[in-house]
Amino acid sequence: MALAVTSSNSISSSSFALTSSSNDIKVSQIGSFRLVDRAHVASTSLSQRRSLVRPLNAEPKRNDSVVPLAATLATPVAEKVEGEEDFEQFAKELENASPLEIMDRALEKFGNDIAIAFSGAEDVALIEYAHLTGRPFRVFSLDTGRLNPETYRFFDEVEKHFGIRIEYMFPDAVEVQALVRSKGLFSFYEDGHQECCRVRKVRPLRRALKGLRAWITGQRKDQSPGTRSEIPVVQVDPVFEGLEGGVGSLVKWNPVANVKGNDIWNFLRTMDVPINSLHSQGYISIGCEPCTRPVLPGQHEREGRWWWEDAKAKECGLHKGNIKQEDAAVNGNGNGAGNASEAVADIFNSQNLVTLNRTGMENLARLDHRQEPWLVVLYAPWCQFCQAMEGSYVELADKLAGNGVKVGKFRADGDQKEYAKQKLQLGSFPTILFFPKHSSKPIKYPSERRDVDSLMAFVDALR
Repeated sequence: MALAVTSSNSISSSSFALTSSSNDIKVSQIGSFRLVDRAHVASTSLSQRRSLVRPLNAEPKRNDSVVPLAATLATPVAEKVEGEEDFEQFAKELENASPLEIMDRALEKFGNDIAIAFSGAEDVALIEYAHLTGRPFRVFSLDTGRLNPETYRFFDEVEKHFGIRIEYMFPDAVEVQALVRSKGLFSFYEDGHQECCRVRKVRPLRRALKGLRAWITGQRKDQSPGTRSEIPVVQVDPVFEGLEGGVGSLVKWNPVANVKGNDIWNFLRTMDVPINSLHSQGYISIGCEPCTRPVLPGQHEREGRWWWEDAKAKECGLHKGNIKQEDAAVNGNGNGAGNASEAVADIFNSQNLVTLNRTGMENLARLDHRQEPWLVVLYAPWCQFCQAMEGSYVELADKLAGNGVKVGKFRADGDQKEYAKQKLQLGSFPTILFFPKHSSKPIKYPSERRDVDSLMAFVDALR
């Protein structure tokens, strides 16, 4: 994503400015804020400083002066700031509101101090909702330097369609140069994507949000059930700081948190807005080119991102404050369940599926001659990719019932994960193994196509 700001009524040529390290920063009037001497700021308490911020109402037209993305302070006014409001209660009030209503409330409340986060994927729905409110709005995006060519062309289409100007926030060139020179262009395939994302996305975003009091994201609960299942429609940002600085200085709006992915797409088609051409090639969740690929039948949309990593690692860090940890799933008793049964419901439930415990799995793997071949999925119930293939795997088990192939499941997270990695070829969840009748060595399903037809073709070729 690349950080940018725009008005819907006029195109501003302003760009984000970084703060100086000098202690003598004095700036004349900028927009509706006046920056004050830092020496005076140092003598002001946090609570006093927060009372200084006057909410800005959206204006029909913005001037062409530079809009600083830096912590700034305003002249004292006798008004209560939004940061002191009960946004948890506010979220409850808007829980059943439409995305359009939520967007309207956000823009009305924060005016020129709120901006839409645009990633080049279905976040264009946010821009359409903002456009439909009739209010001025700002848009931002992060250009990591490694986006797909189609995404850059999409940005241009969006600007022309809505008559806006997207301004981009770029990573620090020195930091990128140091990372690439020391570790190469594709180090994330070996040691994880977090470091690269921190340099190319998180730090630029952190700098950018310092100039805002609120931001709007396209997060949805169904995007990643393991990490985004409890996203509220509005919240005090738990990770980033806003204009005033400090904890609680930035508000985060998620207007489509409760909207299903297919409903977003129905909306986009109905409104005839530009769509990233990568979507027609099988891409659903779109990020940087080296870390994004199309999803296949039976896969969850997030499985197209950082596919070489474990399911719990599939966040870049921009929304880590919303991640719901399922620590119970990796602790506890011998089957790795611990107390997770209360928090995470088991999956692959069917009368035609055999649940294998550790002893059963060891016995099955030891046999040289079996009465029937077996198909077994190694899974974790919290894994959204296992959840995504549940329907096709259960349907396959029903089709194979009475046809000479046993279908089973083995929960391979928690205490069983190391055993599964060493003895059962577990690389990531889910892993599917076929145990032939006359061989002790299982055959690993090599494809990521997890639809019924693909799985059946695998079984038919081996039984």
